Amino acid sequence: MRKGTAVPDDSNEISPGRARLYRLAAELGIEMPEVSHPAVFTVEEAEAHPHGLPGLDTKNLFLKDAKGQLFLLTARADRRVDMKALPAIIGSKRLSFGSADALFDALGVLPGSVTPLAMINDTAHRVSFSLDRALAEAEHVVCHPLVNTASVSLRAADLLRLLAAMGVDVRIADLD
Repeated sequence: MRKGTAVPDDSNEISPGRARLYRLAAELGIEMPEVSHPAVFTVEEAEAHPHGLPGLDTKNLFLKDAKGQLFLLTARADRRVDMKALPAIIGSKRLSFGSADALFDALGVLPGSVTPLAMINDTAHRVSFSLDRALAEAEHVVCHPLVNTASVSLRAADLLRLLAAMGVDVRIADLD
């Protein structure tokens, strides 16, 4: 990663993690149509670049607790997350946002590129993953494919299958 930039050094080439992701999806017969767009770092920026893909857009919170346990919550993009209620929902105590360094170390992505698909890089299973029930029950989900210059759409059931194949224990979070 180049210091002070928002893209890894291999930004013109597919990263090893992203290549593994696409291989695994292909092995499982999971379709993930992809659309490229300008780099986006927030839900608001993403709204300025409609992707036209079917599904609910996502937002992702990379969090840590006082003991250093890491968490990733993927929620509906338009959802307000109650940070005071969230620890009980995802099985933690007091939470704060994880640093960019911790994010890159654990999931191999940079801020703005956080996605449930980055769990492919968590081979040590250091990150506890929670998925908004609204997304788990949706027909399709839209997220980044480990970069914030593209979005993919996949069936929610396929997202769960993909995560299971990665060895990820998915906690369904009732955020309503």
